[in-house]
Amino acid sequence: MAKRVMAVYDVDPLYAERFAEFVNHREQISFSVMAFTTLERLKAYAADHGIELLLINSSVSQEEIGKIGASRVVTLADGEVVPLEEQYPSVYKYQAADNIMREVMACYCSDPEDSGFTMVSKVSRITGIYSPVNRCLKTSLALTMGQLLARDLKVLYLNLEDCSGFGRLIGEEYRGGLSELLYYYSQDGFSWVRLGSMVYTWGDLDYVPPVRYPEDLCQVTAQAMADLVSCIARESAYEVLILDLGQFGKKATEVLEICDVVYMPVKDDCVSAAKVEEFEEYLVSSGHEPLKNRIQKLKLPYHCSFGRRDNYLEQLLWGELGDYTRQLLRKQP
Repeated sequence: MAKRVMAVYDVDPLYAERFAEFVNHREQISFSVMAFTTLERLKAYAADHGIELLLINSSVSQEEIGKIGASRVVTLADGEVVPLEEQYPSVYKYQAADNIMREVMACYCSDPEDSGFTMVSKVSRITGIYSPVNRCLKTSLALTMGQLLARDLKVLYLNLEDCSGFGRLIGEEYRGGLSELLYYYSQDGFSWVRLGSMVYTWGDLDYVPPVRYPEDLCQVTAQAMADLVSCIARESAYEVLILDLGQFGKKATEVLEICDVVYMPVKDDCVSAAKVEEFEEYLVSSGHEPLKNRIQKLKLPYHCSFGRRDNYLEQLLWGELGDYTRQLLRKQP
């Protein structure tokens, strides 16, 4: 399916051009974004082409907007109060482009006529990172791998921990995330556009914020989680999905089964070794023994440089773990 058109018009032509360039480069949404520097050019294009979504400055009259004939309209507000009788939803234009796109996609998805169209793309490679051992740098490995891969590929990171601390670590407040995505999927309301409204970016890596409450993970079955991840792999434009499986316990096997490769950080002490042995015995007794062939056990380099939150990303990429992960990725098929 060809990408649908999102047209962007603002009274500041540089704003529209830069915004379109940013969104097209990110490829977070299934639209081809086109910038228009004059209202006349926008009207001329609309006369011969369909516009699925129009992002237009709020100073343009509703009468003029109606003549363009776009299927959906969201206005760009400069900060003035939007009248209650305003026909179209509005977003504040002077904020990060990622935030604008999340709000625009949320407006788009709220329309009851949204068909939930999907992308036709190559199925994503799914990389699982899991260990029955605690305090083994599992999440640090997942984030390091995600950042490094995202330099050349479109990568989405999903954290399945019940208490990830992710928002506090990055210093971000979220309006939606995995909890909402699970709900929409359970109600047959998942779409690539819906996913795009919940994607945030840290460094080069896209991610969906983890669940809001631990109960949100307890109430979902492992198979439902595996089905959601498989759906994202099929219907999104991401080339790699990285799953950071937290305390999923033995439920993790259902999700690990859909992974192309599983990295398992381990430690040398006897307690950690016993936990790994018990997990492997469970794989055999539960009929998941073939999964063992996709699991690569890793002994990650431990060091004491981690600590400060404000430069955590740099610590990941340029410390010992970053060097180790680069070597690991070079060995990937």
